[in-house]
Amino acid sequence: MDEKQLVRQVLSGSDSAIRLLISKYERLVIHMVTRVVSDNMDREELCQDVFVKVINKLDGFNFDSKLSTWIATIAYRMAVNFAKKKKLNQVDLDEVEFKVGEHFEVTEEEDMKKFIHKLVDQLPTNYKSVLTLFYLDGFSYPEIVEITGMPEGTVKNYIHRARLKLKKIVEEYARKEVALI
Repeated sequence: MDEKQLVRQVLSGSDSAIRLLISKYERLVIHMVTRVVSDNMDREELCQDVFVKVINKLDGFNFDSKLSTWIATIAYRMAVNFAKKKKLNQVDLDEVEFKVGEHFEVTEEEDMKKFIHKLVDQLPTNYKSVLTLFYLDGFSYPEIVEITGMPEGTVKNYIHRARLKLKKIVEEYARKEVALI
């Protein structure tokens, strides 16, 4: 079923279409919310709220972008607004201190992907969001602009800064590991 058919069926009140919409975009919404909100209970409630809003606003979706981009935009903005209200992750992007001293063990059971996520989680929310949207979710710059509402130059700048900060974290971690040997 293509996006237009799915939207039409959801708008007509089809329960199976609503379930399909949720199952199809659930991972995306969870990912967007998880990048901004740390508390599991808050995340779960917020994800439900995102889908309620998506379904309620679906009649306003005009197919100017992909449905996934539109849903990601709603999820991202709701998560950011939630964080602002709860005063979560209120970080001055230029005055961030990283927890470089925190030791992460990469064992056979814990793959490199989890290790990288732990490193990325140390980044400020805006850096983390655009970096994961670009590299993990595969969104293009214009799509990230639409999702976050940031200018394209800011998105590119945040991705660049996030990569530099990640490089610094990895270098500090590597130096610490070498010192232990």
